[in-house]
Amino acid sequence: MAEQAVISRITTGMRVVDTVGVEIGTVDLVQRGDPNAVTVQASTADPGGSLDELIESVAVGEPDVPADLAARLLRTGYLKVSTELARTGAVYVLADQIATVTDDQVRLHVPVGDLPPEE
Repeated sequence: MAEQAVISRITTGMRVVDTVGVEIGTVDLVQRGDPNAVTVQASTADPGGSLDELIESVAVGEPDVPADLAARLLRTGYLKVSTELARTGAVYVLADQIATVTDDQVRLHVPVGDLPPEE
């Protein structure tokens, strides 16, 4: 619950800095978590469908990561950060990777290398 309070203080355009002070980029998207998001038990998809198809139908393109990680991001909440440090131009930050939020900056408690890139 505390993670949701923290993520609710974040807005697009804020700077994101990793645990050692490397400026990663800026927040492009803020998504609050939904504990009921993408649970296999609640699936109304074709029982023969794959988890990837379920994620795709529910997430409408975001987050653009493998299905198991996408399900976790949707449940916990996440940030999408535009960055020049990733080949694809963006990385994702799980809500539990956020250390502090100030007026203009999000500081993480993980290094940039631990953040999953957009596919």
